[in-house]
Amino acid sequence: MELRDDQTTQHAIGNRTYIVANVAPLDVDGVRTSEVGAAIWLVAFVALLPFYGALEDSGRTWWLWTCLAGFGIGLFGVEYCRRRRKARAERETA
Repeated sequence: MELRDDQTTQHAIGNRTYIVANVAPLDVDGVRTSEVGAAIWLVAFVALLPFYGALEDSGRTWWLWTCLAGFGIGLFGVEYCRRRRKARAERETA
């Protein structure tokens, strides 16, 4: 088996040589990544809800609100990425 790739490019910068492969990104528009991130924050929020009393006693209720804020910001990110994907699709068809 020969592991050869003719699509790689070499760039010499100073004393170093960098090899760059021509690889397409997995998630071009970022919608799925934003959705997964928002979902993880929501799961963390729901997982911490039963421990509200213990969090309050130890002064760590900010953990709960950080998860909720992460979910909210994630929703903004999902909407931003969806709008960007739609604008890119419209630009490609025009």
